[in-house]
Amino acid sequence: MLKGSREAVLHKLQPISIHGQLSYDVHYKFVDESDGQTRVARVGAEALGPGLQDGERIRLDFLVGVVTAVHKA
Repeated sequence: MLKGSREAVLHKLQPISIHGQLSYDVHYKFVDESDGQTRVARVGAEALGPGLQDGERIRLDFLVGVVTAVHKA
């Protein structure tokens, strides 16, 4: 996918600090895939929408196959 969005379920949002810069590992599963494979995307804090909670539906924005933003669905 060059550019687009997909819906998923958020399983865990894990903060991670790399050389003092805060990023997040977003653990999710796509809602339209039957295999249920958990995937992980690492994004900066500016890419996360406010108030994301484990277990809720989210929308992931992609650019050239890389997650660029995470929002509530």
